[in-house]
Amino acid sequence: MALTFRFAQETDTLLILQFIRELADYEHLLDQVVADEATLRDQLFEKRRAEVLFALEDGAEVGFALFFQNFSTFLGRAGLYLEDLYVRPEHQGKGYGKAFFRRLAAIAAERDCGRLEWGCLDWNTPSIGFYKSLGAETMEDWTVYRLTGPALQRLAEPESPVAETDEI
Repeated sequence: MALTFRFAQETDTLLILQFIRELADYEHLLDQVVADEATLRDQLFEKRRAEVLFALEDGAEVGFALFFQNFSTFLGRAGLYLEDLYVRPEHQGKGYGKAFFRRLAAIAAERDCGRLEWGCLDWNTPSIGFYKSLGAETMEDWTVYRLTGPALQRLAEPESPVAETDEI
């Protein structure tokens, strides 16, 4: 079985959505998927906000990684942020996850990126162990914050009543 990689094309939009749904189902978050083909086509291929890399076993897609460029002010260099990586269950245990990370690390090196980062659900101990085996470090001193939905819209309003604070 030969493993190869290829970047997604616009014609892969439905396949990307299928992988996203499979990953969300695995993470018990399927009810949170609102992405659709039109949105993915617009964001990935028209606006080029992120990239998708497929892993192929003997020519058939068995996994995907969705990533985008970020920037470290301290390093003064771009980095890659891995949003999602998923290998279908029947293809897990074959070293494809490690192969994905090797390929992503090579892309980061080719693009002169200073780092490769990603997040992981706290309950996903198999993945956490795998990441640590690669030499990845847990960012213990950092907490991820998120604005979404009504909170994001409310804050975007010019006259939004935002809580006052002396912290920043």
